[in-house]
Amino acid sequence: MFIKNKKQLPIVSHFDNNGIKVFALGGLGEIGKNMYCFEIKDELMIIDSGILFPDDNYGIDYIIPDYTYLKENEKKIVGLFISHGHEDHIGGIPYLLREVKIPKVYASGLAYQLIVNKMKEFKGTAINLVEYSNDSVYNFKNFQVSFFRTNHSIPDSFGTAIKTSLGYILHTGDFKFDFSPLTYHTEYSKITKFADAGVKLLLSDSTNATVNKFTTSERKIGKSIRAIFETIKGRVIISTFASNVHRIQQIVEASVDAGRKVIVFGRSMEKNINVGQQLEYIKAPEGTFINANEFPHLPPNKITILSTGSQGEPLAALSRIANGTHRTIKIIPGDTIVFSSNAIPGNQESINQNINKLYRLGAEIIVNSPLTDTHTSGHASQTELQIMLSLVKPEYFVPIHGNYSMMKIHSKLAIDTGVDPEKIFILNTGDVLSIDEKNVSVNCRVKSGNIYIDSKKNIVDKDIIDERKALSDDGMLSLILSFDNNYNLNNEIAIVSRGFIYMKEAEKLLNSVKEKAMKTYSDYKEKNKVFNEANFKNILNNHISNFIYDLTERRPIIIPIIMKH
Repeated sequence: MFIKNKKQLPIVSHFDNNGIKVFALGGLGEIGKNMYCFEIKDELMIIDSGILFPDDNYGIDYIIPDYTYLKENEKKIVGLFISHGHEDHIGGIPYLLREVKIPKVYASGLAYQLIVNKMKEFKGTAINLVEYSNDSVYNFKNFQVSFFRTNHSIPDSFGTAIKTSLGYILHTGDFKFDFSPLTYHTEYSKITKFADAGVKLLLSDSTNATVNKFTTSERKIGKSIRAIFETIKGRVIISTFASNVHRIQQIVEASVDAGRKVIVFGRSMEKNINVGQQLEYIKAPEGTFINANEFPHLPPNKITILSTGSQGEPLAALSRIANGTHRTIKIIPGDTIVFSSNAIPGNQESINQNINKLYRLGAEIIVNSPLTDTHTSGHASQTELQIMLSLVKPEYFVPIHGNYSMMKIHSKLAIDTGVDPEKIFILNTGDVLSIDEKNVSVNCRVKSGNIYIDSKKNIVDKDIIDERKALSDDGMLSLILSFDNNYNLNNEIAIVSRGFIYMKEAEKLLNSVKEKAMKTYSDYKEKNKVFNEANFKNILNNHISNFIYDLTERRPIIIPIIMKH
């Protein structure tokens, strides 16, 4: 099993036009930023163009892949194919199109409409968007692309089949096996048809590889939500992912059956409901949805408030309700808050803060648990992953879409289903899997990395992020030196600390830093006839930084300031 690089692989910017090259610019070792590339002779196709939400926010809203390789090889690109409409698969499209010429972007159903709406926010960025269906087939010079329906937490999710001269390459997209889905069933017959023809390589979703319980059907969650609505006497404020159109429909149905009207708060929720209604995934009797002016006149037991903010996002509707800053909704006695979601890693603390605030305001809280069942995952568990592997019967296997532990466990599941351990590859982002008639190997990589985007949709330099992180972690220390024209000290060196140490309680440490700075200055004057300010600042910075680290194991940003009188 090729697990990970024992040595740094050489970076290449171009390939010859032989064989097949498979690599990811995001989505390996992380959950998000999905972008998978397949270069087959002189043609290059891409599956998905997503974003990653940062664990720590240093003024960054999200992260996209480094598109350098695609820019340098854009003449080979035949198209971008979208598996489904989640942001970690479509959120990077506008940024990709700003940088790289993509002849066509292929998407289906809900994903197509979400991309249409998204591009309205990026005026001046052109897109040639093509809508495919589960029966669509696209023929290129060196390969053929077709699709198979899967189940996920968003409608219109697809796997992709790439027919090459060496056999099929299958990319599952995000999937689970739901045997009682609310809409379309997984196209099992297509999957087995590809298997019968011969699958050279399978790339499969690893997100729930650590979960051994079979994923609960979305239909069962609907029954649980309905039961909750039947027992609640006051207002229901329910929060879920705006993209989970199936869940929203079940909430709407439960509300209608309980005689409740539905009011929606949150821009993304409103937009997705509009798209869902256009595609008839969300259906409700006329008058079910009401506006903010109508609901105050209804009794509490006739109201469902559908809200964004299930992940504790600071500006989302539920967070503003918890903080008491929402313009329309204030918590009243009898309110019940239902979290129809699970925490995305990194969000638990902010979710808990909101829950505590809502409790303080007098609300009752229901979260997903074995007793309440208000949420189910859209990703396959261990048994489902093994079903996919058994159906596909791939010769080679690459786990994708997950952190390293998930991909490692997924690989072990593949071995248990009969895949040769020597034909399993756990890749890093940028690693290139080369396939030809004789060999399959990993011996090079393409340039990869993170590009940071702020709230104004601008790229932020990595050095700035590093500085913000350093300031957040260890603070800042300014050394102020006052010189005459001959660079003799006029006054004692002054120190200003921000976020590093409380000055009044650190007199001994600060005196030591001053002594070290003074010695550095004296040594520099003694050794250099000409005083170079830039050179001296660099030396002082390094000396003080190392000195403080030895004493405290912290590295505040050191800012030498020279003043001349």
